Amino acid sequence: MGANPHIPYGQSDFRKIRLRRWLYVDKTRFIRQLEPHHFAVLLRPRRFGKSLWVSILENYYERSRSDGFQTVFAGTDIGRNPTEEQGRHVVLRFNFSAFDDRLEAISVRFDEYCKLQIRHALARNGDLVPKDVAARIVSRDSVSGCLNELWAEAEERNLSLCVLVDEYDNFANNVMAHHGGDSYRVFTRGGGFYRSFFTTLKAGTESGALDRLFITGVSPITLDDVTSGFNIGEDLSLDSEFNELLGFTADEVSALLRQYRASGGLDQDVDQAMTIIRAWYGGYRFTKAADRSLFNPDMVLYYLKQSVPNKPVPEDLIDQNVRMDYGKLRHLLVVGRALNGNFDLLRDVASKSQVRASVVPRFPLEHLSRRENFLSLLHFLGLLTIRNTAPGAAIMGIPNHTVRRLLHGQLRDGFRDGGVFSVDLVHLERLLWGMAEDGAWRPVLELLTERIERQTSVRDYIAGESMLKGFLAAYFGLSDQLLVRTEAEFGKGYVDIAMLPDLARFSQLSFGYLIELKYIKRGEATRGRVRSVKSEAVEQLRRYLADPVLSRQYPGVKFTGIALVFHGWEIAVCDDVQPGVTPPPT
Repeated sequence: MGANPHIPYGQSDFRKIRLRRWLYVDKTRFIRQLEPHHFAVLLRPRRFGKSLWVSILENYYERSRSDGFQTVFAGTDIGRNPTEEQGRHVVLRFNFSAFDDRLEAISVRFDEYCKLQIRHALARNGDLVPKDVAARIVSRDSVSGCLNELWAEAEERNLSLCVLVDEYDNFANNVMAHHGGDSYRVFTRGGGFYRSFFTTLKAGTESGALDRLFITGVSPITLDDVTSGFNIGEDLSLDSEFNELLGFTADEVSALLRQYRASGGLDQDVDQAMTIIRAWYGGYRFTKAADRSLFNPDMVLYYLKQSVPNKPVPEDLIDQNVRMDYGKLRHLLVVGRALNGNFDLLRDVASKSQVRASVVPRFPLEHLSRRENFLSLLHFLGLLTIRNTAPGAAIMGIPNHTVRRLLHGQLRDGFRDGGVFSVDLVHLERLLWGMAEDGAWRPVLELLTERIERQTSVRDYIAGESMLKGFLAAYFGLSDQLLVRTEAEFGKGYVDIAMLPDLARFSQLSFGYLIELKYIKRGEATRGRVRSVKSEAVEQLRRYLADPVLSRQYPGVKFTGIALVFHGWEIAVCDDVQPGVTPPPT
């Protein structure tokens, strides 16, 4: 690479990246670690570099590309010390992200695509497979028939076959999202064409014709459905040895920033940029025994592309493509116009700093509503990450501000789509700006609490402190300047909602908020009860506000405590608390 290489944001063609000397963070050492696992599965969130990794494997193992190995892999770890398997295989690569969700003739389109990939693989290796044999293989009625014929020819001709399946669950998830579970089950159960495809791959591994199989995807649901009754390979998704195979480490991100800074391409303070990137794109840890957390590589490249050459910190830190990807989660939360149990779990996750659960490696669609399975799905999607461990479980939390904002958006959309609550978001966002820049917090609380009291549809939903906390956090999360954290630790306690100024991007901000929320059941809100609960909230807030961490991390920022007491859906107390000052009694 040159001193200031092109940033290949959105690019996943390894050969193109290397030949054009674009930016590349070397992960090829993992080929050596992966090689003993002949049949492997790796699940990672969207936009985490899975397709680039599959392209690396294709360029490494494909025998027809062996002549260009030294050029493409020059300077990489595996290029300096390749394994004996390099360039010894006929590689079939299937990328199922290319399929949309249209049901019309989907099995026909699937067969056509797969046959095309088989035809190209055989054409690249025409010295091993004569044209008439290749023509006979692809003339079979179905892709399963083609593969079975290929397995037989491979055994007879002593071919070493490698199959790479990229984004195996992408179009299945799209069908499920847009057409429902019944349409999804048609091709993933029984004699469905997609299940037959994986059954045929399994047969190839058992016969010895298929020497290597590597599958990438996001969700374990489809894998369980299409491989139910047998294991198609080792699932390395929860293996700590491969935690860093995809994603950037802190050292790698810091090195990129310093490289562009030194070459004159980045006109930002490296430490400040690292602080922003860590808060918005970091925090991912996929296995319990992993030593280090990771950064989403696509998000980091997005930041660099928006910053180079010599641009300020991007105004919008969340790529629109990421918003679209996670928008597909909605079908898991709303059935018709009714919020389901998964939505309540998501709301519960957003209202807490962490949740304890076991990561379940596989489960069918019918079992998604089980708590452990849904939380595990959020982990595989990258919406929850492992922060710590406990006996028999993982302590999981939201990895970064990007994911937190996306989750808050999902909650707001769910409240709207489920007919629970609606508010003018443009007006609310304008009030939140006043809260951040002028300290005008009361109009925001007045708007939300007034709408909660007035909208009867929300009343059945509000049934406890946790629900209220998740509800309010979702709407506070609309703020672009105040970063919302739930159960943030201050003063040896955990404040319900912290609204912290994003000084890394908005250095002029001078207001922040700590909110303590209390809930009293309907019918129990006597004057004495309200006074007692308010006093408890005030005492907690004064302790949080006295924490020296606030003045150290947010110099010059005035923090206000806000004591909220609800009885049912009605607000009983909405008072500010200043450090060392007790408000008058209610």
